[in-house]
Amino acid sequence: MISRKSVITFGMVAIPIAMYTATQDNDIRFNQLHKEDNSRIRYKKTCGHCGKEINSNDIVKGYEYDKDKYVVITNEEIEKIKTEKEKSIQILHFAQLNQISPVYYEKTYQAAPETGGEKAFELLRSALMAEQKIAIGKTVMGTKDTLMAIIPREEGILISTMFFADEVKDLQKQYTKPEVSEQELNMAKTLINSMDTPFDPSLYKDEYQTRLRQLIETKVSGKEVVAVESESPGKVIDLMEALKASVEKAKKDKESA
Repeated sequence: MISRKSVITFGMVAIPIAMYTATQDNDIRFNQLHKEDNSRIRYKKTCGHCGKEINSNDIVKGYEYDKDKYVVITNEEIEKIKTEKEKSIQILHFAQLNQISPVYYEKTYQAAPETGGEKAFELLRSALMAEQKIAIGKTVMGTKDTLMAIIPREEGILISTMFFADEVKDLQKQYTKPEVSEQELNMAKTLINSMDTPFDPSLYKDEYQTRLRQLIETKVSGKEVVAVESESPGKVIDLMEALKASVEKAKKDKESA
């Protein structure tokens, strides 16, 4: 499903693209029910002045510029103030991917060229891959400027929306760094290397959601819900011993795999 259409521009080059959402929400959703009779809780939108129930067709955007005073803004008026540049994704500059902290990434889209833009699209992708660079761009989405990272992949291009600097909180949680011995550091490195395998996203499943579905099926069928046996980890007494035991376990797990 196409999320939106746009144009990537840099220099005199314009590449028409379609952006597709790259992720989906698979979480189980619960409805709120009345405790006494299990009836669904409904929420109604009402006018604060006359109390009349309102549907979506009767709702407009309003900005409160003074106490209880609003100016109404239409979608057409919002579109009118957008320049042609703001309707496209303007590439501002290029950068190294590892220069950007993951905290700045918000939502990811898959980009695909529209008819006529295939050659320029592939040229941009292959040039970024060859130089090991990403592009930083900007466009208007909704009612605000949106930063974007244009990231090349072997199979295409990903576009991630980004937060502005003033939207990211400082990492205020500081701690006193204790001394780490060379022996402890080497053992930790050994543990990391013993668990080093290529990333394969298909190996990871949401196990809790699976158990939640099983819970729902159990309740629907009228059976009793049985608690799972939890394996609580023991307290770490000696860091080196814990590291050694972890390395041994990782080696055995790797051999059995």
